Amino acid sequence: IFIQHNGLIKIGSVWHRVFSSALPGDLRSPVRAQREDVRNLHFFPPEYGEFADGTAVDIFSFGMCALEMAVLEIQANGDTRVTEEAITRARHSLSDPNMREFILSCLARDPSQRPSAHNLLFHRVLFEVHSLKLLAAHCVIQHQHLMPENVVEEKSKAVDLHAVLAEIPRPPRPPRQWRYSEVSCLELDKFLEDVRNGIYPLMNFAAARPLGLPRVRAPPPEEAQKAKTPTPEPFDSETRKVIQMQCNLERSDDKARWHLTLLLVLEDRLHRQLTYDLLPTDSAQDLAAELVHYGFVHEDDRTKLAAFLESTFLKYLGAQP
Repeated sequence: IFIQHNGLIKIGSVWHRVFSSALPGDLRSPVRAQREDVRNLHFFPPEYGEFADGTAVDIFSFGMCALEMAVLEIQANGDTRVTEEAITRARHSLSDPNMREFILSCLARDPSQRPSAHNLLFHRVLFEVHSLKLLAAHCVIQHQHLMPENVVEEKSKAVDLHAVLAEIPRPPRPPRQWRYSEVSCLELDKFLEDVRNGIYPLMNFAAARPLGLPRVRAPPPEEAQKAKTPTPEPFDSETRKVIQMQCNLERSDDKARWHLTLLLVLEDRLHRQLTYDLLPTDSAQDLAAELVHYGFVHEDDRTKLAAFLESTFLKYLGAQP
């Protein structure tokens, strides 16, 4: 992906090895012919074709892309390919020492000396210290199942808008103060919604990532018809934990039933929305058990979900169904 000097974004050459490994032998000849195209050879590391492909190959190509973005263009002087001399001139034109170190480490001729993608994230060029606002928003989102849905709105009603929210002492100058009136509740709600939708992810954190276990693919319709279906039909059990829950109850049009909407956010950030028309005999424990049975919720989340549904029923209905 190339960023031009005027802000336009262009997609560069797609590395054909991604496709050549997936194509049958009789269809690979066009791809092999493309390999002879010398215009893009500078994206390939020196060891390409001699050893098995690895991540070091991708790091070299990434470093070459970073070099082109840093210098805007590698002058080829009318040649059909970008020469080694042109690349050397572009490397020497890098004035920022951090950027120079970052790019040259990716372009090391020895594959074992190139950094990993994880190490690059912690380089001074890419490393980002997140704001306290963003860290607090992620904390709120991760524990939102413990808070009311309108917690920001309710908390803001009891706040004195003229009170000081934060202060930075700057002696001998007057301190820099922020008051609650400078923080819009609507902006906070919008920011929390953006964080919930993954617009502001946390990077460079060493926290363990949730392992999404691969789910079994459904067989083709032809095979499904041939296979004998046991009775009762088994359901896949959910392997991902719930990190956030939201629930809402609304009256039906005839005012005779309650319509339940349940939003679950799983640990791999998958959003699962379920709807259900409550019956007079339904209980929070039965609904939680049914969601576990049909593979919508992990078994370990049954008790937590039942307590959450029960509190919602008490809030809307005044008593447990």
